[in-house]
Amino acid sequence: MAEYRSRKNEPKGFGWRDFRDLIVRARTQLGAPVVLVWDNVRLHLTAGMREFIEANADWLTVFQLPAYAPDLNPQEGIWSMVKRDIGNLAAADLTQITTAVKRRLKKIQYRSDLVDGCLAATGLTLDLWAKPGQKSSSSSVKVAMDGTGGTSGSGESRQIARPA
Repeated sequence: MAEYRSRKNEPKGFGWRDFRDLIVRARTQLGAPVVLVWDNVRLHLTAGMREFIEANADWLTVFQLPAYAPDLNPQEGIWSMVKRDIGNLAAADLTQITTAVKRRLKKIQYRSDLVDGCLAATGLTLDLWAKPGQKSSSSSVKVAMDGTGGTSGSGESRQIARPA
């Protein structure tokens, strides 16, 4: 996590081009298709980002969450745990807060049961399985979502194969 320290003539944060480059690097490093589940941050909705998604539809799949859907966003559960843990922190400066948040996120990262619980609370599923006749390191990811971003029996289901 980076702290923002204001500097003259420098951007305040991530632009859509930065995010595009991050997605391309992730695909290059993973060597597999990329699936994104997005909230409605303005960065995700820019014309440039929409054009990038359309141009790369063969390897990039994007599911857009409804306008306000904290109940469908597992990240909300993670941040809730972080805020609960540091809620009574009496920090002297931003560095202490940043350190506390990083420490708590690191603890959560190694507690898969907490992360799984945040995903389960959304009602969304992420099923990993090995295909018959393939090595166990090869897997597929199945994301099931209906038109509203939730899961249902009548919803769309996409499967993405991850090469070995």
